[in-house]
Amino acid sequence: MPAEPLYKRVLLKASGEALMGNQGFGIDVTVVDRIASDIAAARAMGVEVGVVVGGGNIFRGVAVASKGGDRVTGDHMGMLATVINALALATSLRKLEIDTVVLSAIAMPEICESFSQRATLYHLSLGRVVIFAGGTGNPFFTTDSAAALRAAEMGAQAIFKGTQVDGIYSADPKKDPTATRFERLTHSEVLDKGLAVMDVSAVALARENSIPIIVFSIHEKGGFTDILTGGGRATIVTDN
Repeated sequence: MPAEPLYKRVLLKASGEALMGNQGFGIDVTVVDRIASDIAAARAMGVEVGVVVGGGNIFRGVAVASKGGDRVTGDHMGMLATVINALALATSLRKLEIDTVVLSAIAMPEICESFSQRATLYHLSLGRVVIFAGGTGNPFFTTDSAAALRAAEMGAQAIFKGTQVDGIYSADPKKDPTATRFERLTHSEVLDKGLAVMDVSAVALARENSIPIIVFSIHEKGGFTDILTGGGRATIVTDN
């Protein structure tokens, strides 16, 4: 008998960089397929899953602003990048015969459905994986903020933040060999220590809605389901 999951409804946040694997740009289909297989395994356990994907593997809005361009236009371009990634992940899930829907914060009905909380809850009730595209639909907000917002709207019991490392460290462990890893933190400690796991508004929104943030390595096959059942390696951010 497989172990019972600790959470019945979760939001998975995957960075755009995670989707490009070892490439310098774009989408590595092999990596996307593996992430999809982990989501499929969670669905097989009965866990309802929403997903927010970033767009950094294709375009970052701040890159426009840093060169003197219009930040709003840049952020709109970044939102479109998240739609591309959402469609790629949906394709990989459908290859596994997982019923999936993409809901975009920016209306583009020829490509995907528009986001609403009502639509989200409806699709989750039918057992579908819901992928949220287009960030929050507003400039100046990151996809981390979108993840916290969508998690609150869908009633998620936890946010799973898939990163390049296996938890939250005091510094970047790839650059600082003395960096120490945290097992547990509170939302307030993350904010007070300035730990760059999610942006400030995302962590604050999760705290206000009492949603734990679980930070783990997106590159470990099966890591998502291991942590869902109380195993694996991760940092848990919770005030409980």
